[in-house]
Amino acid sequence: MPRRTLPLLLLLLVPPLAAAPYFGNGVHNGYADQTSVVLWTRLTKTPGGKTDGRRFLEPVEQRSELDQKANPAEIWAAQVPPGLTLEDMEGACPGMRGEVRLTYHPRTRPDARIATPWTAVDVDRNFTRQWRLSDLAPGTAYVVELEARSAPGDAVSDRLTGAFQTAPHAEEARALTFCVVSCHDYPRRDAPGGHRIYPAMAALKPDFYVHTGDIEYYDRPGPYALTEELMRFKWDRLYALPLQRDFWNQVTSYFMKDDHDVLTNDASSDKRYGTVSWERGLQLFEEQTPGTAVPYKTIRWGRDLQIWLTEGRYFRSRNTDPDGPDKSLFGAEQKAWLFRTLLASDATFKVVICANPIVGPDRANKRDNLANSNWSHEGNEIRAFLNRMENVTIITGDRHWQYVSQPPGTRLWEFSVGSGSDQHAGGWQPDDVRPEHRFLRVKGGFLSGHVARSEGKAVLRFDLRDVDGAVVHTESFSR
Repeated sequence: MPRRTLPLLLLLLVPPLAAAPYFGNGVHNGYADQTSVVLWTRLTKTPGGKTDGRRFLEPVEQRSELDQKANPAEIWAAQVPPGLTLEDMEGACPGMRGEVRLTYHPRTRPDARIATPWTAVDVDRNFTRQWRLSDLAPGTAYVVELEARSAPGDAVSDRLTGAFQTAPHAEEARALTFCVVSCHDYPRRDAPGGHRIYPAMAALKPDFYVHTGDIEYYDRPGPYALTEELMRFKWDRLYALPLQRDFWNQVTSYFMKDDHDVLTNDASSDKRYGTVSWERGLQLFEEQTPGTAVPYKTIRWGRDLQIWLTEGRYFRSRNTDPDGPDKSLFGAEQKAWLFRTLLASDATFKVVICANPIVGPDRANKRDNLANSNWSHEGNEIRAFLNRMENVTIITGDRHWQYVSQPPGTRLWEFSVGSGSDQHAGGWQPDDVRPEHRFLRVKGGFLSGHVARSEGKAVLRFDLRDVDGAVVHTESFSR
């Protein structure tokens, strides 16, 4: 349902809305399985982002100098025009105090509505609120209704309708469509309202969607987000984009993290960015996305599909640590979980989704993922394990080009989804085709997956698509 669109009769019965706060950043969901989901929202002073705002200044100093000095006043003065605040800047969607109430029910059972109490948003967490819903029905589409008000007893100031669906039972053979994306940011969007891939994905009516990380880029200009205040501004601005917001309001989603939306390029625990520490960067990410105590998860989507959402930042050793058995990107506990749950699964197809490549190829100068030489020990260990399994494929984000890799003589398959826009693509030469490449394209787009049964066989088809949804390459697997 479009935002605030109600039948005429209901409009006559619903009291007029008061002034702010609004749901300018919509509602996001995450971590959905058969019986639970996490919901996130934020209250704002305006219904959306500021379209006529001022542009940030390009710093005279290099970003590295501002980073090393870590002086908040200098960071501000170098980027915000004199006399202005962040509320004056293009895309601004400032937060606001207030209360929210959540009501939800199965789409076919409006009589089974459950309403939460009115609850204040957390002003210390960027005016956000999260709920963990449990005891949900498997394989069920749910309607979410949100209301906002400024204080107890005040009139409702905004209403928002959203949706999500839970995963079906493991025994159910259901046809499914899903989409996977990577690498967005506000300056490199390709439409006034956001990224064109979102209406293209919506047209496929996906059962779920995965963002593999680099949702936003702190270390890109306009502004360089070297303070917590600027980091939050970037999230608020991106989440207010209508194309993204309308999609996330309605689609079951999983949000992963990577380096640029924790701190900066190739970040690990030895890094800080301007005034922000590694630990604080992780906390801010969890503030801005639906979160749970354990950031990795496997979800069974019916008889034929199980996905693994891995975590590539929390538990990793430093990139500069010497390679060997003590160096780990996933961490010992997550790696043991990954191996154990893959072996235990009887799903027809198993899809491991990672923020960073496992197979590659990647550039020789990179030092941040398991396809790089400084991670050879664990990379070889994980590739050898996955190579012993017949029905596992890997989907990766992070790389700004699309590829399909299948190293000769192995069972390994890795799909790189590519950046969210053509403006964001790059980092690989289009004519640098390696023996493991089944496909290579240095452009933006996304990946869609489709599971169905035909003539007694289960089929998993992967389509790499351009930013408008046109298929540019297909691979299919049947069992």
